[in-house]
Amino acid sequence: MQEFAAISFLAILAVVIFIVALTGLRIVAPYEKGVIERLGRYQRTADPGLTLIVPFLDTMRKVDMREQVVDVAPQEVITRDNVVVTVDAIVYYEATDPVKLTYNVADFYNAATKLAQTNLRNVIGETELDEALTSRDMINARLREVLDDATDKWGVRVVRVEIKRIDPPEDVTQAMHRQMKAEREKRAQILEAEGLRQARILEAEGEAEAVRRVADAARYKLEVEATGQANAITTVFRAISDANPDDKLIAIQYLDALKSIANGTASKIFLPYEATGVLGALGGIRELFQDQASEGPSTNGANQNQ
Repeated sequence: MQEFAAISFLAILAVVIFIVALTGLRIVAPYEKGVIERLGRYQRTADPGLTLIVPFLDTMRKVDMREQVVDVAPQEVITRDNVVVTVDAIVYYEATDPVKLTYNVADFYNAATKLAQTNLRNVIGETELDEALTSRDMINARLREVLDDATDKWGVRVVRVEIKRIDPPEDVTQAMHRQMKAEREKRAQILEAEGLRQARILEAEGEAEAVRRVADAARYKLEVEATGQANAITTVFRAISDANPDDKLIAIQYLDALKSIANGTASKIFLPYEATGVLGALGGIRELFQDQASEGPSTNGANQNQ
């Protein structure tokens, strides 16, 4: 009887221990870490997987280590040139130290939102409207740097900050639209004038090229004609030189040339100064003919005597 009671007690004790052990089992997801406290004091940090805590003594808080988003509510901000703009931003962060995130900040989401709004006002307030509209990357980088330094003690790393929109007042927006329209029209006029200038330049270059080619063709024609005439003169000169002409032959050719000139329609004839030398050669021609005439009769008389 006592043995049965002892066995029953041990069985009940084993069941109780098993149930208590089951209540002490905790499962940590792959993207989480567990901060375990014992009697209100930090004990250890549990990694992803199955972990065991002491029931009724230990408690565990799970911290999400994934990248998360803080949506900063739209707010009105005054730029350095006193223009009121509406700014909306998003902050991306991830936990790096679950212990700091658990004990150093009570409500991280609310604290991060307020911190982002404050620093957004400071950064935008240091820039002018044009710079704020055209330099969002610079503003994002400055905000990320400021927020990352401020949240480091919370065990959080700010991954990036994105400015969703920067909306100036309606009157400023209309003025900007008019300015952009004027800039586009000015750019179009400049492009049109530049195109017209290029067209005129090309047209002038084409005309200049045409004139140059016509001049080249005329010059080439003159060169060919001059070359032909030079070759003809050279050929005639060589033929005359090869014939070895004497003064009498030149005089006869000169008389033929004068005859051709005399047959012309001109009322006056100008003889070159060199003609005196040629006329001097005519005396020799006359003597030649006289010698031939005197030799003619003597030769005929001799033939008759024979």
